[in-house]
Order: sequence, then structure tokens, then C-alpha cells
Amino acid sequence: MCIGFPGKILSIDDYNMALIDIGGTRREVSLDIVDEDVGLGDYVICHAGFAIHKVDQELAKEKLDFLKELIDHEIY
Repeated sequence: MCIGFPGKILSIDDYNMALIDIGGTRREVSLDIVDEDVGLGDYVICHAGFAIHKVDQELAKEKLDFLKELIDHEIY
């Protein structure tokens, strides 16, 4: 089973790669297959190094709060 959490886009380079932040962890992901245009500050769901779906800020915050709750209570 794979779980994706939203990452906030911090930067985008000339090769369509983005640096994202997921609850304090930074990762580099490809924007080549994301389902719509994205920019700095947008949130995307990522899987296997690719951004696959743009999500709104409210949903992103809800999912990141859930991730924090899991980590804080060591439920994994």
C-alpha cells in the first residue's frame, strides 16, 4: 500500500523538478506528470518521485495535520 501526503512547492528548476516540503521534510520531485499547472506555494500529492495531483491548501493542511498526529502518537 502506498500513502501520499501533500507537499508544498518551494522551488521549481529549469528541468521541471520541484523542491517540496512535507511537514518539515524536503524532497525533490518531478512535475512531468502532474495533472494541472502548478507554481510556487501550491500543494501536490507525490508518489515515487513524481507529483501526480494538485490539491487545495485546505485539504493539504488537513492531511498534514493527520500526518503530524500519526507521528506524535507513533501510530504506524
